[in-house]
Amino acid sequence: MTSFTTYFTVDQSPEAAFSAINNVRGWWSEAIVGPTDTAGGTFDYHFQDIHRCTIRVSELIPGRKVVWHVLDNYFSFTGDETEWTGTTIIFAISETGGKTEVRFTHEGLVPEYECYAACTDGWSTYIGGSLRALIETGKGDPNLGDPMNRTEQALAG
Repeated sequence: MTSFTTYFTVDQSPEAAFSAINNVRGWWSEAIVGPTDTAGGTFDYHFQDIHRCTIRVSELIPGRKVVWHVLDNYFSFTGDETEWTGTTIIFAISETGGKTEVRFTHEGLVPEYECYAACTDGWSTYIGGSLRALIETGKGDPNLGDPMNRTEQALAG
């Protein structure tokens, strides 16, 4: 079982990447409630009545790593509404060849999950597009409540 992983490189510093990752409202969703930049803190995410989750910030190592643990999850579109519950989301930051690499891994998000296609499409949109833009330009493209990609459009339809 292989967990979902994606990565990108940017010219900005590891510290800039770390700061942007912790600005979750700036790249994932403006509807997030709770602290996203405090170890031990929890925050809630929701997208319409399609996806809700509660996440604990497990680890923060400035310029190096951010780890989240999904405490609770609800999907309206899967037989097992709790597929993310108990999974771990890791942002590993490293400096390589004068550039900063951000490696995102959602441990436990595996192809066997019914949500896998929708979730990997979502993460690709928010990580490779919005988070990367936030790091590079200071402006991400977070969800404002409307579908951001074809998968979200189909689920919201």
